[in-house]
Amino acid sequence: MNKSSGISLLLGGAGPHRLAPQCEIHVGVNSGSSKFALERRAVNEATFLCPDQLGWQPQQIPVVLEDGGISRSRQTSLSTEAILKFLKKKGFDVVISDDAGRFVCNYVYYHSLRFAEQKGHKSLFVHVPLFSTIDEDTQMQFVATLFEAVASTC
Repeated sequence: MNKSSGISLLLGGAGPHRLAPQCEIHVGVNSGSSKFALERRAVNEATFLCPDQLGWQPQQIPVVLEDGGISRSRQTSLSTEAILKFLKKKGFDVVISDDAGRFVCNYVYYHSLRFAEQKGHKSLFVHVPLFSTIDEDTQMQFVATLFEAVASTC
């Protein structure tokens, strides 16, 4: 499989015969970070330090009630180590993280990992710094390279 067909497969293809996506990739901003972070897991806990856009501010409640308590976590089935190696080889400052926080990023990622597990898909969440820390062009290059990295490991 060449690089472009791998990325097309990863993203679900295009046109009338579009394939179902094989992997969901989420990107969120971590304003306190100076590097990219591949999030390995999400926790079944919503504890928002401030309200979300709709004013909701849960405190220590499960993201998915039927999954049990707030100590439950889900982990990506993607090889974060292989993705990390690929991205570092391309010159990006990136780490693996086991803490997606407890705000909206973790909330979305937990649901995505649960859905991916149910549907036989894969899911990954990546935290990126502010554009004032790593410029927009570099971040766009990072995301394109991330797609290549994920496609090469699937």
